[in-house]
Formats: sequence, C-alpha cells, structure tokens
Amino acid sequence: MELETIAPEVLVVGGGTGATAAALQSARRGAKTLLVSEGPWLGGMLTSAGVTAPDGNELLSLQTGIWGAFVQALAQQQPGGLDQGWVSFFAYEPALGAAIFAQWVRQLPNLQWRIGGDPLAVARSGNRITGVRFARFQVQAQITIDGTELGDLLALGEVPHRWGWEPQEQWQEPSAPPAAALATDPFYHRYPVQSPTWVVVLRDYGAGATAPPIAAPPGWIGGDRCQAAWERHGSEAFLNYGRFGGDRFMINWPLHGNDYGEGVDRLRGSPCDRQAFLQEARWHSQGFAHGIQTHLGSRYGLDPTCFPLLPHSLGGGAYGLQPYYRESRRLQGLVTVREQDILPLEGGSVAALPLDDRGQITAIAVGNYPNDHHYPGGDIPLQPKSCRWGGRWTGTPFALPYGCLVPATVEGLLVCDKAISVSHIANGATRLQPVVLALGQAAGMAAALCVEQGCQPQDLAVAQLQQALLTDPTAPAAVIPSYDLLPQGPHWLSQQQAILRHPDAYPPTGILMQSPGYGESQGYGEGLSETCDRPPTPIQPSQPPLRLQGQFHRDGPQDYRFCPDPSPHCGSDALSLVTLCPWVNQQLQDCLPQQRIEVEGYWNRSGAWFRVDRLLSLPA
Repeated sequence: MELETIAPEVLVVGGGTGATAAALQSARRGAKTLLVSEGPWLGGMLTSAGVTAPDGNELLSLQTGIWGAFVQALAQQQPGGLDQGWVSFFAYEPALGAAIFAQWVRQLPNLQWRIGGDPLAVARSGNRITGVRFARFQVQAQITIDGTELGDLLALGEVPHRWGWEPQEQWQEPSAPPAAALATDPFYHRYPVQSPTWVVVLRDYGAGATAPPIAAPPGWIGGDRCQAAWERHGSEAFLNYGRFGGDRFMINWPLHGNDYGEGVDRLRGSPCDRQAFLQEARWHSQGFAHGIQTHLGSRYGLDPTCFPLLPHSLGGGAYGLQPYYRESRRLQGLVTVREQDILPLEGGSVAALPLDDRGQITAIAVGNYPNDHHYPGGDIPLQPKSCRWGGRWTGTPFALPYGCLVPATVEGLLVCDKAISVSHIANGATRLQPVVLALGQAAGMAAALCVEQGCQPQDLAVAQLQQALLTDPTAPAAVIPSYDLLPQGPHWLSQQQAILRHPDAYPPTGILMQSPGYGESQGYGEGLSETCDRPPTPIQPSQPPLRLQGQFHRDGPQDYRFCPDPSPHCGSDALSLVTLCPWVNQQLQDCLPQQRIEVEGYWNRSGAWFRVDRLLSLPA
C-alpha cells in the first residue's frame, strides 16, 4: 500500500514544548506548516509530562513571546490562581495547558496537526534533509524541525550529534570533569545524561478520608528510603512543592524521589530497550507514590483525573503521558553553547551576549534558570549562576545564539527542544520549559523566513530573525535579557534594537533603563508615596488581590520581612516579601527598616511569602 504524501513548506516533528512553539510561530508567520505529534496532547514538558510548575523566566521582564502569552492564558483560566506551590510561581492543571495549546493550533488555517506516532525514517538528498516517513504517511518539506523529546531525527537522519559528558579539556568548562575522571569514575558511565522523571499527581482527599491504596510495583524495595525524601523540608513542604488547584500535588522530586536514571542509555537503543527503561521509570514513580501514601497516610492518593487514559500507554490517569526528559541527543551545530556562555560576567548579573566573528549579537532566545543537574547518584558541583532579586534567589539571565539551532553540516533542518547544540554541562540551564518555548519560537520563525527567502537555515541573516521575533504581532519575543523592561512598555522594542546595534552598550547589570523617571514613563510611577495604577501582571490569578498594611523589615540584602496588621486573610504572622516586578523591586530596596507600608498582591501559603505587585508607603 502506497503511503499518503504530504508536502507542507515546514514540517515540525514532535508534540513537545519546543515543537509546539515552532509550529505556532511558523504558521503565524505565514508558512504552510504540518505538526506531527506522538500523542494527543501538545506541550511536552508543560503538559504531557506533567511538569505543570515550570521553572525559570519568572520575572515579568522575561515573560515574553509564546511563554508570556501562555502564562497569561493560564492565569485567566486556572481556578484559584497559579501561585499555590513553592517551587514555581506558575502551577496549573495539565489538561488546561494542553487545551490552550490545542486552541492556538486550531485557530491557524495554515497549520495542520496530525497525531501520527513516532518518526520511522528521515529522507535525505545528499547533505539535505527533505522529509520524514511515519507509519501512515510520509512528508516532503522545504524545512524540517526536530522537536522530538530525544532528538530522534538526529539519529534517523545520521546528523552529527552528541550524547553524554564532555571532558573539561574540550571546552574548558569550569564544572566539567577532566578526561581522566571520565575514564575512571563509574559515575559518569552509569549516568551519561540527566535522569528523566515520570511525574505522578497525588491528591489530598481530606482528614479522615481513605484514598484507594497505591499498589507497590513489581520488585519495589524502596519503601524504607521514602522518608528521606522529605527529611530536609518536612512532609507538608515536600507535598506543597508542586501544589496546584484542587488540593493536588505534582510529584517531581529529586531527593530520594522519582528521578530515574538506571540504564538511561537504553533511551537511544532499540524500541524494546527504550520501552524497558520507560516501564522501569514508570514503576519507580509508582513505588515512590506508594511509599508516600504508606508513610504520610491514606488521605493522600492518586488523582486519576489528570491525564487521559490511552491504549497501550504506560501513563495516564495520575501519571504523566510521558516522562519528563531533561536531556536528549544534542546537535553538533554551527555554535555550541558552553557553560561559560550562561555564567554571569565577573562582577555582573547577566551573561555576556553571544557574538559572531564580526562582533554582531546572535541572540534569539533568553533564559535565566540556575544550572540544575539531576542524577540518582547525587549532585555534582557546578559554578553558581544565581543572584538575589525581588527578595529571593533567581537565576542570572543569559541569551542563546541562533547557531545552536542549525546543524553544522546538514541542510534543510533546524532543531529545538533539548536537542540544540549545547554541552552536557550547559544543558542544565537551557533545558527549562520557558527557554525551550523560546527556542521553538525562534526555530519556527527561522523556518518560515527560510521559506520566504528560499534559503537554507545556514544562510539566514540573524538580524532578520531577531527583528521578526521582536516585532511579531501575536507574541513579540525578547532576544536581549533584561531585568527592567517589559514588552508592554514604550521603551522595550527600541532598547532591544539599540543593544543589537551597539553590543558594547549592554550593561553587566542587565538594567537597560536607568534614567530618572523611567517608572513614570512606563505609566506606573516610581516613588513610594505615589499612587499608580497596578501594571498589567501576566500571573494575575482569577481572584482579586489582597491589600495588607503593616511594618517592613530588612533582614539582609534583598531579604525582606513584612509584619502585617491583624487580617482575616492571613493573620498576623510575618511573611517574606517577594516580587517579579522591576519597579516594585526598586521600591523594596528603597524601603526603610520599620517603615509602614501597604502592599497589594497575593499570599502564597505554601511558600509563606507575599508576592507584591504594588507597594505604597503609609504615614508613620
């Protein structure tokens, strides 16, 4: 039987985080686009894998592009708001995220979405990728984008790629192990890439309730070790880590938890090898859930309503439809992102911008998460890339270059998701969900521009791609990281473009506007005594904000405590003050010890903090 042949201009393979963004952006730009996903949900890490408390790019200035639009859509629809757990400011129901992506895709008449399973073969003509074959159809496309979770097109198309650790001698990365250690220490052979996690969702059925028992999986022997998972934080904080609406808990826990990395090399082996690993990972998570229920009580049980039940699937119900993959095959691209490229400048709070041989900025996506690695055998020492900002620790911002999406030797192909050209060490910061959305958006825009211009990705002018991302009418995306500029403000576009023209003007502080009255020009006001309209806050939950009055205390640099007047909302216990707003961050720094203030925002019970969106001084 002859396979149906489809001929879009752009083919996006995979339904993950990067693939979804790539397909949306390619179609929004006008290219005839086909998206082929493995399963019925789009979004990957953000939906199917159940990581619905995403990390990084939490500051308002970094909530741009499709990531910013996604957060705003969630905030409008998530019952009870997003700020309920303490690992993230955004916690939501998996089905809600999947519904938002599906709605966006279906709104685009030039974007066709097919649920076609895994790619089986890649078609090549010389050094050019020309299409992909699936079980029920084949596709011929001008540009193909690999948005699979594990970089499957790289293997099928024999595109040069990497897997595992690189020695320090290769790129002089400060945290990479020396070649001698790689050769002799069994840890590096046992865990060549970061461990995946099969997320499971638990629910608190209430005091006195008895949830259905969670069966121990075959061969489970980890029950005695489960309590070690919450020894450091306590059981309540452990559960509230990924809390979201309906008294539910995302269980994605690294400490003696449900990360699973034993035999992880099987993910790039035969289909049988991969299936065997996935079954073990799924059972490992079930065993962890069994241990939680055993030790913390029968009021806690699985929530079977979170994910659809699919035929022949290891997931569904309370378990993600797929694992949370933290690392995949990694492209050998025109540029490889190294650890040095994501670390802050000496004495600064941002990384250096990526430059080409002519000194021009090549940035196309921004991120800020700390470099975070997961291995069952324990943590590895990594160079710090964090700072205190807004009353809390956050990662220092960095930008990623266009060349990390483009193969060095193969035409007709772009990558997104975790298969970009990045070192194993730097992958710990580039793999996070908001960054991958930004990478996918850039890849989709680049593919559409290549179609428009009849060129290959290697020949696309980066400046054109940057301008298209900055001026996209639906979801303009930052290419220059900053702490202070928001895309809603009047200076955002001009300052992004100014830095692109003058790379030497990029300040190591990451603060692009430091002139007096900047807050006033934004329409929000700067002075503590000024009254000003609350700015558009993308993470605004559905319920109205709280207003509290009380006394401000400073416990250290960027460490703020607030003693509220007695309130029926949150009592009178002291709260930490945090913010994601640049103008409020400055106001908090200017507050005097024991000053009386009024704050407006949201109280997070799990984190014992008050997220301030607006701050006013009060008479003494």
